[in-house]
Amino acid sequence: MGYSRFGSGALVFSKEAPDVLWGMRRCVWRIGAVPGRLVVDREGCLHAGGGRPTDEFASFCGQLQVGWRILDRGDCEAKGVIERLQGFMATSFEPGRSFANELDFQDQVDRWFDDRANVRLHRTLRERPRDRLERERESMRRLPEPAPELDRRIVLRVPPQPYVHVDRNDYSLDPRLVGRRVEVRVSQREVIAAALDTGELACRHRRVFAARQEITDAAHQQALERLRLQRYPGKAPAGEDVQLRDLSVYDRLADVA
Repeated sequence: MGYSRFGSGALVFSKEAPDVLWGMRRCVWRIGAVPGRLVVDREGCLHAGGGRPTDEFASFCGQLQVGWRILDRGDCEAKGVIERLQGFMATSFEPGRSFANELDFQDQVDRWFDDRANVRLHRTLRERPRDRLERERESMRRLPEPAPELDRRIVLRVPPQPYVHVDRNDYSLDPRLVGRRVEVRVSQREVIAAALDTGELACRHRRVFAARQEITDAAHQQALERLRLQRYPGKAPAGEDVQLRDLSVYDRLADVA
């Protein structure tokens, strides 16, 4: 925040508009009020070129009823406030910490802002950012209800290999829905899909941010095996134990030699 220097942070794993805007929304909600405008640099998912916002960013600002300012190329001084906060975070928060997962990272970031960054005596202001925020909120608007909807939506026909590709990972779909159209909804925490014609649940997975993963629901694997047996009744299921050779035969051959 420009006046109070109050800060907040959100962990995202891509530069796609739904993820970046989700992080911005989370920061605004942590502040607890809507500023007059959002100042951003020329991030690809926010800047469409020529100082114009992308459709996604313009829609986001419209739902919040805020203005925007996209900084000029090479205008580093215009974002010095946030750069100094990031530098403080790099030296005060990150060293010596370990994180169990992305949720633990976000929890530690939130607590660091609450217990350290926003309650310290600011060197230039000679005040605490949290105290100045109380005054700053007097000129800010209340948060809108509901919050802007930022989940990514994908509509596809379930392929013979029943998986949907999200980011750099593949998530299994119910193989009984092969050939039918489903809508996939991608949030920051889950990947959920439902059949468009009946509303049947096609999948519910925890969103994974590691790359090149294949996430398969055990129920989907079992359904695949049942369908496979119905189509090829004489074929053994995948993973069935195979005959093991009696290794003592080699011992006897060695003794003979």
